[in-house]
Amino acid sequence: MIGTGIFATTGFMAGDLGSAAAILAAWTVGAAFALAGALAYSELGVNFPRSGGEYVYLTAAYGPTWGFMTGWVSFFAGFSAPIAAAALAFSDYLGHFYPVFKQSSAIVAGSGWHSLRLGYGQLLASALIAAFTILNCFGVARVAKVQVFLSALKLIVIGAFIVFGFALGAGSWSHFAEPAVRTSTSSLPVQFVVSLLWVMVGYSGWNAATYVAEEIEAPERTLPRAIATGACIVAVLYLGLNLVFIYSTPLEQMKGVLAIGSLSASRLFGPGIAGLFSALMAAAIVSTVSAMVTIGPRVYYAMAQNRAFFPAAATVHPRWRTPVAAILSQGVCAMLMTLTPFPDLMIYIGMSLTFFTVLAVASVFLFRKSRPDWRKLRAVSFAYPMVPLAYVLVGAAMMVYGFIGQPAASFGAFATVAAGALVYRLAVR
Repeated sequence: MIGTGIFATTGFMAGDLGSAAAILAAWTVGAAFALAGALAYSELGVNFPRSGGEYVYLTAAYGPTWGFMTGWVSFFAGFSAPIAAAALAFSDYLGHFYPVFKQSSAIVAGSGWHSLRLGYGQLLASALIAAFTILNCFGVARVAKVQVFLSALKLIVIGAFIVFGFALGAGSWSHFAEPAVRTSTSSLPVQFVVSLLWVMVGYSGWNAATYVAEEIEAPERTLPRAIATGACIVAVLYLGLNLVFIYSTPLEQMKGVLAIGSLSASRLFGPGIAGLFSALMAAAIVSTVSAMVTIGPRVYYAMAQNRAFFPAAATVHPRWRTPVAAILSQGVCAMLMTLTPFPDLMIYIGMSLTFFTVLAVASVFLFRKSRPDWRKLRAVSFAYPMVPLAYVLVGAAMMVYGFIGQPAASFGAFATVAAGALVYRLAVR
């Protein structure tokens, strides 16, 4: 769960929302939203103790077309786009040492939602994606060792940054009362809902435990506990980081800053220590790239084995025992997506993932009504239908206002969904 979202979105939210209270409220509401979804997914996972997550639930609830589309969207918005966003964030953090890698240094071709960005930052991001793509082709063992180290480093860096930021940093609590001039033309309530899309990208991954449900012992007890505990721990860390970011820097000065961690470290500790934290945060973001480059092709591989995705994705190299075609196609797609402006990528990801998780949570109502043997979780049954209904209503509002506030990126997300349905009807089925 801990990835690009928390390291690269608060600066954009500062301009959109204009107040510290609104930013913290968005991350708090996002945590409650993720927890509601996690509880509903726990009930789905208990009743479908098979690996696959949304693919399993949507196929059972709505038919194989929807199962295919969740894999199709996972390829573009679930993995390729987040890999691109993480790689761009990595290059921007290295921009602390070499400003040429910052997104602001890129050449912009076109205008508005037609724009593409090309610069050294995009080239560095593509090189990072290519490196992990090639490494994955030669087996998962090497990647696993790198991933364990990077994941541990990420947690240590976050913990140290929060503790030392408040204990030793040169920040000010007065920053929480200083508003910023809003850059968004939408009303604050509308923009708040749209900003939840950014937040949900940060919390994405809360449902990942359901992908391996069949490998979990006593899933009816373990799955809800694992998902809920993970969501709560991450929420605490995210709120802690946002408090440090705002404590370090007035909102007006962080507006539009992608590498918010570098800026905060510079103001808290000075340029010397800031360089260390910038390098460590860049390394922490690398763990996100590594994890998604590794996991994504295995999702396509599993679906292709069930004839729910393109057959080439199930092809395994005879020597390296890896789904090379799936790995390489994902890598190429992610590298092309680095040309997209970072804010558009985040809205595209948030809209796409929210759409399918809302459909999955809504299937709880369908299954509870149509299946007499359906196993009901106590946490979901408490004040039923409050938990799944809250998720569906908030998710629907995010998509509606996403279209109003960010029509271009939102249209791209739903065009991807529609293209998946068309491809399934014409080519796969």
